[in-house]
Amino acid sequence: MEEYMLPCLNKKILGVECMGCGIQRSIALIFQGEFVAAFQIYPAIYSLITLFLFIGINIFFKFKHSNKIIGALSIITVATIIISYIIKITN
Repeated sequence: MEEYMLPCLNKKILGVECMGCGIQRSIALIFQGEFVAAFQIYPAIYSLITLFLFIGINIFFKFKHSNKIIGALSIITVATIIISYIIKITN
């Protein structure tokens, strides 16, 4: 399956991983049922899935405080992406 994944142009050209590196492999691992490995490769995968699921459900069923929930989920997701990226580049 890895031969069908898109390469990271940032890593290929500059030699530095981007903040999205690992998301494709993480999604592939989720489909294979390897949930812990998916989290280890890309820690923000579950907050991203939660955010997109909530946005998708909110299109059909309107929630009372949906803007606050989406805002909080977005902040959690962005914070997770940034923190995991900083940890990844410092190691």
